[in-house]
Amino acid sequence: MNRLHQLDLSKTLKADEERNRLEVAWSRLSELRLSLGGQRPLADPRSSTHQGLGPPVCVVFEGWDAAGKGGAIKRLVQPLDPRHVKVSQFAAPTHDELRHHFLWRFWPHIPGWGGMSVLDRSWYGRVLVERVEGFASEEEVERAYGEINSFEESLAQEGMILIKFWLEISDAEQLKRFERRDKDPLKSWKLTDEDWRNREKRPAYESAVEEMLERTDRPPAAAWHLIEANSKRYARVKVLETVIAEIEDGMGRYGIDPPPAVEVNP
Repeated sequence: MNRLHQLDLSKTLKADEERNRLEVAWSRLSELRLSLGGQRPLADPRSSTHQGLGPPVCVVFEGWDAAGKGGAIKRLVQPLDPRHVKVSQFAAPTHDELRHHFLWRFWPHIPGWGGMSVLDRSWYGRVLVERVEGFASEEEVERAYGEINSFEESLAQEGMILIKFWLEISDAEQLKRFERRDKDPLKSWKLTDEDWRNREKRPAYESAVEEMLERTDRPPAAAWHLIEANSKRYARVKVLETVIAEIEDGMGRYGIDPPPAVEVNP
């Protein structure tokens, strides 16, 4: 099943609707973070073993180059106290990191109870860029699916609320964004020769993404959320509202009642 091609990339939002929905979502996310971070009491016997802290939250972002991951992350963390969330970005592994198991470098960025982490790229590079570019062998890639599933399952069993996003944009939209970046002196640094070269390999990357979704989409604890991102406004709102829904569902799975929502008039 080709899940990417089934997405309706024409979805969009007007500026005022985006603003209103963001305001409501920011208020709710702040409430949830205060509760999970131990700043508001949690009626949960399990939390007593963690000094009143709620489950850790880890949000993983994957997607095409120029899909808007940075903008979505910026809106996601905007209302939060910087002490309550950590954003980490991952590029190609360093020489030292290559000496270890590919999951090793991600462990320091996994949040503990009461914490929240946002990862810009993740361990899925093993079955995406490393697969397509030949940086990992076929045997390593095949083994990685099971290793990733076991890794995420172990996090869930320890109470982690794991939220995984793939931001999807069309080939034509990506080209427009590349060309705009190339002409903008304040953004052209984001665009590299490698980015242009990778566009030629889009069919190979699409195949890798589809297999990744097929083999690592494991709801409810490790589900993939596909975001229609041709419209940045729509994508940013959907990401934020999905995070809120997943946190509330995750708290429920662990027997924790989410705090009542405070009415907001945007």
